[in-house]
Amino acid sequence: MCGFTGFVGNIDNKEQVLENMMNTIVHRGPDSAGQFLDEDAALGFRRLSIIDISAVGDQPLYNEDRTKVLVFNGEIYNYQELREELIAAGHTFTTHTDSETLLHGYEEWGEQLVDRLRGMYGFVIWDRVEKKLFGARDIFGIKPFYYAQMNGTFLFGSEIKSFVEHPKFDKVFNEDALADYLSFQFVPTNETFFKGVFCLQPGHYFTYQNGTLSISRYYEPDFHGKTDKPFEEIVDDVERVMRESVKMHKISDVEVGSYLSSGVDSSYMAYLGEVDRTFTVGFGQEQYSEIKDAKEFADSIGVKNDSKIIEPEEYWDSLSDIQYYMDEPVADPAAIALYFLSKEAAKKVKVVLSGEGSDELFGGYQIYCEPIEYTGFNKIPRPIRKALGVFAENCLPRGMKGRSFLIRHSKTLEERYIGNAYIFTEKEAGRLLKNSRRPDTMKVTAPIYERVKDKDPVTKMQYLDMHLWLVHDILMKGDKMGMANSLEVRVPFLDKEVMEVAQSLPLKYKIDAPRTKVALRAAADREIRSYTAEKKKLGFPIPIRVWLKEDQYYNRVRAMFETKEAEQFFDTAYLKKLLEEHRAGKFDNSRKIWTVYIFLLWYERFFANGKPVHPAMSNK
Repeated sequence: MCGFTGFVGNIDNKEQVLENMMNTIVHRGPDSAGQFLDEDAALGFRRLSIIDISAVGDQPLYNEDRTKVLVFNGEIYNYQELREELIAAGHTFTTHTDSETLLHGYEEWGEQLVDRLRGMYGFVIWDRVEKKLFGARDIFGIKPFYYAQMNGTFLFGSEIKSFVEHPKFDKVFNEDALADYLSFQFVPTNETFFKGVFCLQPGHYFTYQNGTLSISRYYEPDFHGKTDKPFEEIVDDVERVMRESVKMHKISDVEVGSYLSSGVDSSYMAYLGEVDRTFTVGFGQEQYSEIKDAKEFADSIGVKNDSKIIEPEEYWDSLSDIQYYMDEPVADPAAIALYFLSKEAAKKVKVVLSGEGSDELFGGYQIYCEPIEYTGFNKIPRPIRKALGVFAENCLPRGMKGRSFLIRHSKTLEERYIGNAYIFTEKEAGRLLKNSRRPDTMKVTAPIYERVKDKDPVTKMQYLDMHLWLVHDILMKGDKMGMANSLEVRVPFLDKEVMEVAQSLPLKYKIDAPRTKVALRAAADREIRSYTAEKKKLGFPIPIRVWLKEDQYYNRVRAMFETKEAEQFFDTAYLKKLLEEHRAGKFDNSRKIWTVYIFLLWYERFFANGKPVHPAMSNK
């Protein structure tokens, strides 16, 4: 619903610095702005008005005696029941916002406030008496939260770019993050591409006082799979909790719409949400567009569908501006399509429902079938499989049928699965990079796998994806692309109560290869037509591989691969070899090419040309 930024520490021209920081994130909240400043802290806020849209709801918000100050980004869906409890405890409310429950909740419960929250949030509360800052991020990481501690100052905010305006911030490129980015297509840890800037992890809170930062984890997912309920009763539970979650996610004083593809997740959202409007984008080629199916479904449930065909040129021309909004490169081509989808939706509504999170919670990715489908092959003794993998990697030609299978199944799950994208192998990245270290994917994934070492393979994959893919790709692009267009994206699947049901599902009610999301699809199938409920997941199809063979876009990429920035980081001869192989149709190198190209565009925007300029200013 908004964005915030601020700092603890003394500087000259504090008010002007804070104003400059706020201006970098004006897209997150164009409706109003607010500031708090004292001798120790500065809190800035940009508002997108959704609940209690009057000026009374503007932030920063204060408690009764104005000793505590809040800035908050997100929505608290159980705020009404929390409000009643707090009023009964003697607290006085001056607004009807969900924001104010955080202030009085912190007064009443302290740090344990976070255990009571149901929603998506990033927020900070400054205690003017104790000179202590308290902040938290929601359990899934739906809303972003960044911080940096440098030169005697603690910086915090919804987007990194706001820090650049602070005189104590050292903008230094973190080259160590590049190697892992090349494998994962995003930075997969709490580090960022800005040295000294970190993201607060989901389900964590912090305190900052007297120069000391303390971070604590307050929520841990537990896919225990323990239920004795029969299948139909479990489906009843899924349907019940989804209806309730969607109802809570529709709490708003403005109209709520819904994204709509042709798949089960967004279709179920649109149906349960009883929205009036849905929004879809696609491309001119039929195999890269879900517009036709989405319109048919919208018609079948009696709702409007606004659609847009994204033209290749506007897609490519938007890439640099999108890097500004993203803060960090995420080499998922769907992020750009999502920008256009949110832009289309923002013409009509301020809030949309979206289907993110269902795959991680209910077992939706087709790759989750792999440990079940190939159990026979995996019974071959590991040394033999390992030898076959080494032979395939070193002796069989790239692209040969079966080569990838033998390589993958020569490894344990923990060795081979890093998430839904594995762009450059460690060996390939080592060849590409000039100065950086090779990626060490297992160093990233091993601590996560360790926490679920006693679980089945599918649950391990779900748990890993919840901590990496969901946080750093799916939710990152969902928030940043929505907010780029001043649109709030709500994700009813990612709800605390939905999570409780999802965690109880045994493996057979998640995956029954080749079927995925067994229990969820059964619940959806009760309401929406069987074709949609059972339809295979498409993701967000983007014709990158086609475009990179066309002169216009091939030449753009090649020119970028010949810049001094490319020369600084990469073996450009190898880069151009990948590009030529792809153009000639020898190999599909599109994702590798795209990952490097997006990084270079981002680097150009944030580091090669001084301060990044907001698109609203650069286009003037």
